[in-house]
Amino acid sequence: MDLHSAILPLDYAKQLVYRTQQLGKTVVFTNGCFDILHAGHVQYLEKAKALGDMLIVAINSDASVRRLKGALRPINSEQDRAYILSRLKPVDAVVIFDEDTPLRVIETLLPDVLVKGSDWAVEHIVGREVVEAHGGAVRTIDFLDGRSTSGTIEKILKAYRNS
Repeated sequence: MDLHSAILPLDYAKQLVYRTQQLGKTVVFTNGCFDILHAGHVQYLEKAKALGDMLIVAINSDASVRRLKGALRPINSEQDRAYILSRLKPVDAVVIFDEDTPLRVIETLLPDVLVKGSDWAVEHIVGREVVEAHGGAVRTIDFLDGRSTSGTIEKILKAYRNS
C-alpha cells in the first residue's frame, strides 16, 4: 500500500481518525457516489472541510452504485472516483464502502461531524444516531444550484440524441 495515498482501507482510516481526535482536532465525514465530479461537489466538499480539521469522504463502491443508481452507473470506476477525490485540497482521506449505506463506516470511524446535502432531512441521515450518541453533530450543506451528476448525464444524452 502507498503510505502517501489518501485512499485508505477502513482500518487505516480508523487509526487516522483516532490519532486526529487525540490531538483535539475535529473529524468531519461525508459520503456519496461522487460519480462525475463537478463544481457542486467541490463546493460541497470545501464547505464540509470548513466544519473541522480533517475531512474523510466515503464513496460507494461500483457494485453499491449499481444497486442504488442502476446497471449503467457508475460512469467512473471506484478507483478513478477515489483518486480524483483524494487529490482535492479539502479531502484528507477517502474510504470505499460496498454496502448501500455508510453506516458501518460511520460506526467504525465515529467522526465528530457528519455532513450530508440539504436535500436530506437531518432525521433521515444514515448514522445520525451513532454520531450524536458519541457527542458529535450532524449538519447539512446547500448544493450549488443546477449542478448534479444526473443532470450532467442527461445533458450528454440530449446532446448525443441531437447530434
